[in-house]
Amino acid sequence: MVKLINETVTYLKDKGFESPEIGIILGTGLGQLIKEVEIISEVSYNHIPNFPTATVEFHKGKLIFGKIEGKTTIVMQGRFHLYEGYSLQDVTYPVRIMKALGVAKLLVSNASGAINLNFKKSELMLVDDHINLQGGSPLAFKGVELLGERFVDMSAPYDQKMNERLKSIAQKEGIKLHSGVYTSVYGPQLETRAEYRMLKLIGTDAVGMSTVPEVIVANHLGIKVVAVSVITDECDPNHLRPVDIQDIMDMAALAEPKMIILFKELIKTL
Repeated sequence: MVKLINETVTYLKDKGFESPEIGIILGTGLGQLIKEVEIISEVSYNHIPNFPTATVEFHKGKLIFGKIEGKTTIVMQGRFHLYEGYSLQDVTYPVRIMKALGVAKLLVSNASGAINLNFKKSELMLVDDHINLQGGSPLAFKGVELLGERFVDMSAPYDQKMNERLKSIAQKEGIKLHSGVYTSVYGPQLETRAEYRMLKLIGTDAVGMSTVPEVIVANHLGIKVVAVSVITDECDPNHLRPVDIQDIMDMAALAEPKMIILFKELIKTL
């Protein structure tokens, strides 16, 4: 993997991706932050050596380098998921590239369903902790010790200082920001009523199909992480309705301006 990383980094540096400070991963329906970027360079995923390619129609598939609030930033416009047929190493490869280029802090967004029924559609949740139900680890491969500590401590996977700053920003801006536990499942099917009940029993506040592998690898590499979930649906097993993907996208679009404010104001302080 070291050889692959070096090939990718060499290509991106040749494209002008030099010394980024911050990485951002944009989740489902959350691509409008790109409008806030003073773009220096951008490359489609399918042009980057050794990079996976986004196959989900609402994930754009571009790596963008530029400035947000004066800070050099790499933005993933679209991420990768296990349910697309990729491995955990594929899904997290871009995080390793960000680290190799110089990223020290990572801001992650995702769309999720509310297991905690006090959370409503289009509201935001700051991820305070997570549960990995994806059936594996992105660190479980031969030679991982060449890239970082094998036995990564996960007692505090999300940076407390950035979390507190986001809470303060939300209060100042009048944005409702819940805090809770995000559980990552494999997908792509959504959960049954019984599965939603199980998720509640184990302490889940919001459920989705991403983020956790990226956060594990970021911790493996010593990158400080913060993550915000956009609540796009309410998962009440006693009143469960068939999923409406368009409604999920609409809720993401409704919440996105609030997330952009949080990320931009946080970046100012980094």
